[in-house]
Amino acid sequence: MKICIYGVGAIGGWVGAGLGRPELGHSLSAVARGDTLAALRAHGLRLQAAPAQPGGPLPAVVSVPITASDKPADLGVQDLVIVAVKAPALGDVAAQIAPLLGPNTVVLTAMNGVPWWFLQGFGGAHANTALKSIDATGEIARLIPAAHVIGCVVHASCSVKSPGFVQQHFGNGLIIGEPSGEKSERVQTLVAALSAAGFNATLSDQIQKDTWYKLWGNMTVNPISAITGATTDLIMGDELVRNFISSVMLEAKEIGARIGIPIDQQPEDRHKMTMKLGAFKTSMLQDVEAGRSVELDALVSAGRELGQITGVATPNTDALLGLARVHARVRGLY
Repeated sequence: MKICIYGVGAIGGWVGAGLGRPELGHSLSAVARGDTLAALRAHGLRLQAAPAQPGGPLPAVVSVPITASDKPADLGVQDLVIVAVKAPALGDVAAQIAPLLGPNTVVLTAMNGVPWWFLQGFGGAHANTALKSIDATGEIARLIPAAHVIGCVVHASCSVKSPGFVQQHFGNGLIIGEPSGEKSERVQTLVAALSAAGFNATLSDQIQKDTWYKLWGNMTVNPISAITGATTDLIMGDELVRNFISSVMLEAKEIGARIGIPIDQQPEDRHKMTMKLGAFKTSMLQDVEAGRSVELDALVSAGRELGQITGVATPNTDALLGLARVHARVRGLY
């Protein structure tokens, strides 16, 4: 396949490095700018994979060949475009992506939070409702037509060591699915390609459910870490904070039930899973420390909007959003 990575950050770089292994035969390219563009041209796309066993030796750094440009038109029509930017950058991506899209191009959205297509053909009585917190003007949906989109939920922790050089910390999971829930030939082909590249790729019965379940955990810990600067072990280790997180999660659980994605766990069940991961910095904390815009709308504002759409009161979500929003605005990150 001709594959283009749009957003060679932590996740985009990790996925690209897997798919770009020469023995797979794919043609890999990337849309990049500045220092990342220069690094990709000079060194290829580099990855330091996680150890095979916790605490074990790190594998050798790999570098895969990649064609990089800051102009999508230089790269041409692709079979697969993996959009792995932070949510605040999605509008700019949508405005520039057209040269990469042909009639059969798949756009795989490997991003955090609620995507703009979340309620397209899904949500019962609320199906096809536009999410203003994600796509205020409808331009993203117009410029990246729904027919191209396949959803992806990432279960991996990665960071950028330096431009074009990604560190995988743990996790290797990619959940893939058509927004319609259809087991189409193209989504099965994509899952097979990702599996061949070494990822733990699974085909979802309903990608919105997997998206919402991941959000159920990180819509709280991410912004709390951004405000406090704390790693997850400290956040989950404080009883008062943990109880507040549970309150937000119960609001989100009720919203999910009203759009057809019930969660059969309680917040405490998810807390146990999070606590097993130990001390790590969330992606939003990494963004704050690097001076990058934060993904509050995709992770928290969308939850609040879905509460309004479904008639669920969200006082705790509102409080979390307000505090995180002020914190980010003071730093010029929102």
